[in-house]
Amino acid sequence: MASSPLSLLLFSLFLLLLHQPLSTSSTLPKSTLFRPNLISQPTPSITTSTTDTPITSYFEVTKPIKLPHTKPCSYLVLRHDFAYTYSKPPVLANYTPPSDCPSQDFAKIVLEWTATSKGRQFDRIFGVWLGGVEILRSCTAEPRSTGIIWTVQKDITRYHSLLMTNQTLAVYLGNLVDNTYTGVYHVDISVHFYPATVSLSNGEANLGNSADLILPVSRNLPLNDGLWFEIENSTDVESKKFEIPRNAYRAVLEVYVSFHENDEFWYTNLPNEYISTNNLTGTAGNGAFREVVVRLDGSLVGAVWPFTVIYTGGVNPLLWRPITGIGSFNLPSYDIEITPFLGSIVDGKIHEFAFSVTNALNVWYVDANLHVWLDKTGMETEGQLLSHTSLEPIISLVSNFTGLNGNFLTSSSRSVSSIGWVKSSHGNITTNTTQTFNFSNFMVMGNDGNLQIVNQIIDFNNSVHALMPTSSTHSIESFKRFPLYLYSNSVDQGNDTSNFVTNLTLGFSEERVAASGFGFLVSSLKNLQNAQGIMLVKGNLVVSGIGSTQQAYQYDSSKFCYFRTVSSSNYTILYDKVGNTCSKKFRPRVGFGLAKGLPFSAQRALTSVFRDNKKLH
Repeated sequence: MASSPLSLLLFSLFLLLLHQPLSTSSTLPKSTLFRPNLISQPTPSITTSTTDTPITSYFEVTKPIKLPHTKPCSYLVLRHDFAYTYSKPPVLANYTPPSDCPSQDFAKIVLEWTATSKGRQFDRIFGVWLGGVEILRSCTAEPRSTGIIWTVQKDITRYHSLLMTNQTLAVYLGNLVDNTYTGVYHVDISVHFYPATVSLSNGEANLGNSADLILPVSRNLPLNDGLWFEIENSTDVESKKFEIPRNAYRAVLEVYVSFHENDEFWYTNLPNEYISTNNLTGTAGNGAFREVVVRLDGSLVGAVWPFTVIYTGGVNPLLWRPITGIGSFNLPSYDIEITPFLGSIVDGKIHEFAFSVTNALNVWYVDANLHVWLDKTGMETEGQLLSHTSLEPIISLVSNFTGLNGNFLTSSSRSVSSIGWVKSSHGNITTNTTQTFNFSNFMVMGNDGNLQIVNQIIDFNNSVHALMPTSSTHSIESFKRFPLYLYSNSVDQGNDTSNFVTNLTLGFSEERVAASGFGFLVSSLKNLQNAQGIMLVKGNLVVSGIGSTQQAYQYDSSKFCYFRTVSSSNYTILYDKVGNTCSKKFRPRVGFGLAKGLPFSAQRALTSVFRDNKKLH
């Protein structure tokens, strides 16, 4: 996928910064790089700790949720102070759907998380579940002595059927509070229901809207942890049994993934040969490639090659104040189309989803939600898997090192494709789904293991094409690219103190085409962060330093456009421009011309939509 001119310009500026002279004398071992447990010392060199310093608002740059022009019905569903909650049961609350709203047809439903904190604390991963279904995976911000606040708003309309029934809300945020780590997270969770202006129900096959039933593929309460499965190594397999209604005609598995401890920075992990040759201890290994594998009744049905989310304390905590890393406040979930396999699971019997992570170290948190569309007539469906191809990933490692210095190129690719039909009262629907992945990680180790450079690209593409009885096509094509460039150099200052220099480029891009019946939606997202930081670390405390971050966000679609360019340095916003104009290259109203900038398979899908529509006219 080609980069935008703005992205290339920012990347060029970043490379200019990267190649400025830096102090490179060093004696620290590799194990000190990318430590996940760095935390800021509240000293004047980092922040002004005066009583009149206002509370700091942290934020993740993302497009606003497009809302209808109706007044929402809003409900506070949980208010809680998360103090010492580590290894304790999730906080529970009774959830009741809105009963006093003027309408029960909702065009949009929004989850809002607002939290404040003050003092010193690590970043903490947390999850929000409703009836065992995960609806938010997120990371807390690291507080300062004068206090912080942050808000996450997430469109949860796809969970509509779940939100219309009584459920148990569960929130797990494992926090530690003692004399050193004093930050308590004061949290409000609200849900906003926006009534639709017209009725949303109809009798047609509902392939694009929210599912009729959502089944949790997570651990059951009671627990002293989150409801996610914990995958601790490369041979660990976690699974959940389920039963699907016999009138299902579509199914999508939504997978949540996050990585921690020895695999928090898996993309920087070294090959085992390098570690053993140099007799290193305490160094994360198994190389830099990871893959989440999903199996249904023992057969692989899909995979996730995850976006490299960097949490708010990751790499250099000073980079993420107040602009946080892409995806850190709202971790992405990943959809895997299960519809081609429905014929084998709509039999009224128990079936099983299982999860594993290739090359995993401790620990990965993985769970999923099975979204199911039901035949409203109650007719039992039937189906058949026509073809399924799932080749094992081809993983290549080229190593060239002497002692602690050298370079490594890791590359991999995989494809998964399935075709199957399902017969319901809507007729016979044939679904063709494909996932294709490409991975490249070039790593350089220098200065006797004190310098590390990682240049990585993940391409994660998927398509779903459903041929309807009317010969029209429901299709979704998504083309994602996750670029990462990371430079880190450490210099020993003596007395258990080190100086760290970090430069980072992190990106998330997606081209997407969705088509159904007589309409289509084309969208493009280009989200790029550049960050530079220097910090003095004593033990695991950041005692001084500076962190700067620049971000360019551009979302274009045939419905609306949004852009934001923002930069910060040490808690201060230096520049912030927001607008709703489309980029010059995005022209969704020119018919077939709009396909020219899309990947070939997306062009083909869009052409097919126009052709089908022409036949119907």
